[in-house]
Amino acid sequence: MRDTRSIAMAIRRCLPGIFGVLVMGGIAKAQDRADLLIRGGMVVDGSGSAPRAADVAIAGDRIVFVGDATAFRIEGRRTVDARGLIVAPGFIDTHTHTLGDLSSDDANLRRNVAYLAQGVTTVLTGNDGGGPVDVGARLTKFARDGIGTNAALFVGFGSVRSAVLGMSGAAATPAQVAQMSSMVRRAMEQGAVGMSAGLYYAPQSFVSTEEVIGVARAVAPYDGVYDTHLRDESSYTVGLLGAIAEALQIGRESGVAVNVSHIKALGTDVWGASDSAIATIRAARERGQRVTADQYPYTASGTSVGASLLPRWAEAGGRDSLRARLRDGSIRARIMSEMAENLRRRGGAESLLITERDSRGLAGKRLSEIAAARHADAVEVAIDIVLSGDLGVVSFNMQDDDIVRFMRAEFTMTGSDGSDGHPRKFGTFPRKYRLYVKERPVLSLAEFVHRSSQMAAVAFGLKDRGVLAKGMFADVVVFDPATFADRATYDAPERLATGVRYLLVNGQMSIDEGRVSGILAGRALRRERD
Repeated sequence: MRDTRSIAMAIRRCLPGIFGVLVMGGIAKAQDRADLLIRGGMVVDGSGSAPRAADVAIAGDRIVFVGDATAFRIEGRRTVDARGLIVAPGFIDTHTHTLGDLSSDDANLRRNVAYLAQGVTTVLTGNDGGGPVDVGARLTKFARDGIGTNAALFVGFGSVRSAVLGMSGAAATPAQVAQMSSMVRRAMEQGAVGMSAGLYYAPQSFVSTEEVIGVARAVAPYDGVYDTHLRDESSYTVGLLGAIAEALQIGRESGVAVNVSHIKALGTDVWGASDSAIATIRAARERGQRVTADQYPYTASGTSVGASLLPRWAEAGGRDSLRARLRDGSIRARIMSEMAENLRRRGGAESLLITERDSRGLAGKRLSEIAAARHADAVEVAIDIVLSGDLGVVSFNMQDDDIVRFMRAEFTMTGSDGSDGHPRKFGTFPRKYRLYVKERPVLSLAEFVHRSSQMAAVAFGLKDRGVLAKGMFADVVVFDPATFADRATYDAPERLATGVRYLLVNGQMSIDEGRVSGILAGRALRRERD
């Protein structure tokens, strides 16, 4: 009898530990009290696994339990009723233009509310080659001043090259490549997640593939990522497929993982080319190359009049050099001819909508409308806009069929490319859910969450984030599947999304019962090597 009682007592002592192993995220003992218990929601944990009914407990800045809280007698100092709601990892936006906002002296900008309202808890910024050279100083500023979302940084190839060669289109010497490599190496040591490039934009557009490879090699020892705005997403120079091949070559020869930023088939000449682009990337992945892409769910891109239409060679040396070329009659004729062809590629003057507000009062007007009012040629109007300081535009240049194909590709994540004047800054994640999960069966709910969380965390080395599991940071979004939606439009691009009931950033309530709390709970994230 004593032996039976001893065995029973031993089993009882072991039960909590056994349960902690059997239940994902189980806590060590029954009757634990967490700081917060999210009870009764439909958990989509970010791993790609099917949604399941479960509770999530949080203590401090970490998740301590995912499972049946009642069965394990787990309580919370505060309990959130999540019945009828989706509980998921906070979304990770892989491509944003939030560097200016997060670096601002204005705390309202640093709160990053446009992203919080979408359920985003982490942003990557410094994309398109524009990331800071001194990554460490910028991350320190984020930590000191406080930011609303977590943020990770790219060192910018464009910034590094400009620091060494300015706006010059000349090829870098071996000594200059070594100097740039040293700057990139230092940024990686300071915690950059990789090096971004924007080979479409001057002066990066003047750079040879070999030069980029030489500098990208500095990223390889740190297991970082080469994040690229392709040299061509259309038919401007090497073409979409040629630009993808170049990006793959850069990754292959430098030994660095590649992420193709905001993958798209831009303009009439490449509509339908998504199948070939996907096949090219898929073949590289099957050969063992590490390649991903990100995408926003809009048929319009966001850029400027100059970036849309000017030939890159005309920008060499900067704005003063451009003005000098336009004063030369024969060169001006060549520039105008190439601009007219670029306008054709994008779908004509009707396809460009001015979004940037200034004293000229052109915001909200199409280039075609401005040209008609002035009784002038659209290209002449565009040149006048550029020489007067340029303006941001929304460029309608994509087809939904290509967007859907890229979205379904197994390597595609979610990235807003969020910038002022375009609704993607305020609506990317809820729009993707609303249109392509809820209204159309393009992605399942589990796929949508995975591509917006764990997939990004793994690709960019964001440790302990992107999935709901014990020990992970408590970045959690709780949203209403019936009301989670974008409200931003091309005419009103700054409307906040709806449907996020609760949002935790590092365990702190950044959105509580649908209201933004105003706290600056984000952290400056540094890539950590395995």
